Amino acid sequence: QVQLVESGGGSVQAGGSLRLSCVASKYTYCMAWFRQAAGQEREGVANIDGYGMRTYTDSVKGRFTISKDSAKNTLYLLMNSLKPEDTAMYYCAAGRYCSLGTRPYNYWGQGTQVTVSS
Repeated sequence: QVQLVESGGGSVQAGGSLRLSCVASKYTYCMAWFRQAAGQEREGVANIDGYGMRTYTDSVKGRFTISKDSAKNTLYLLMNSLKPEDTAMYYCAAGRYCSLGTRPYNYWGQGTQVTVSS
């Protein structure tokens, strides 16, 4: 079992920044961030594998950065230049391989809300 606890969400104005954190009871091969806006499907935002390779969905490239601190068992998502369309519940996930789809991920946090106002 892997427990994941997210924090760092909040309300910001467009152009602002937030850093999300996810404390994991242990890492799996792939750690990822997903988001789900109201009435929409959950979508992959970014992931990082055991070798440190990062993948981002197109809409956040150049604005978001995923990283992890192995000593602290913590995954981060630094979000810059936030836009209203980034508003969503953000979830941390752990899985056996990396994908921007949800299939490989067995473990999920409870989410942290990000709201971006124009």
